[in-house]
Amino acid sequence: MTVMVYAIGRPEVPPFPMSDRFRHEVTYFMEVPPEGGQAGSAAGEYRIDAERAKTWYDDGVFSLVSPLDSQNQTEVELTEEQEGWLEWLIANGVSHIRLA
Repeated sequence: MTVMVYAIGRPEVPPFPMSDRFRHEVTYFMEVPPEGGQAGSAAGEYRIDAERAKTWYDDGVFSLVSPLDSQNQTEVELTEEQEGWLEWLIANGVSHIRLA
């Protein structure tokens, strides 16, 4: 099954297809609101920090924090699919997405 990633507020940008597992993976990349703040997005919408997206793409990895030990992080290599998605984000200047 495929999920489509849409650039919110950017109708000229064609949607990017991702595998259905991206519905879970997107949380690794989303911007976390400040403590006590709200994400300010509707369900299925995510904000991605443009600078971090560029760093992830350039480095080929992202950091994952263990839910059991928030003091430790591990670097996870990007999949080809995630690299393609980040390339789409960067090339189109997208920072707010919706999954459908």
